[in-house]
Order: sequence, then C-alpha cells, then structure tokens
Amino acid sequence: MPANSVRYGVPDPAEPVVHDLPPMRYGGEEIPLRLLVRRAADGTWRARLIFGLEESEAPHATAEIFCAQSESDLWQSVNDLRDHHLRDLYRSISE
Repeated sequence: MPANSVRYGVPDPAEPVVHDLPPMRYGGEEIPLRLLVRRAADGTWRARLIFGLEESEAPHATAEIFCAQSESDLWQSVNDLRDHHLRDLYRSISE
C-alpha cells in the first residue's frame, strides 16, 4: 500500500524562514542580525542578511548573497563570515 506523502506541521522549504544570529557591533552600537533562508524552485538554498529589527523604520538587507546546494553548505558559508565582513556589508548598504 503506498504511503500518503502529505506531511502535516512541516514547513514548506520554499517559504522563507528567518533565523536570529548573534548581534554585531558597529559604531559603538549593537546591530541585530538575522538570516532569511529559503529553498529556491531549482532546489538550491539561498539566503540574505537582514541588519536591524523588522519593527525599525528601515531594516537593511543584502541581496541573496548566499547560495548552496544543501542547507548545511549554506550555513557553513554563513558561519565562515568574520566580523569585518559583516561590518563591511552593513556599511555598504547603510551609508
């Protein structure tokens, strides 16, 4: 008998999921940092960084600069970022 492929309670991987990351320091301030992750129609995992709170007037976000064949590879590239990379990204989109 074939199994039913419908799974309840499991999020659709194409729906973006926001993950909180440790905040970064810039100009003496603590900037909240989040990662918006989604699975594209072609099966690749894509993500963008969001600097600031969504409740703020204008949170700053990158384009989907992270792209990988698996979710674990995507997280590895995010974890490989150093503080100076995050500060440069933030400076490039906020000034």
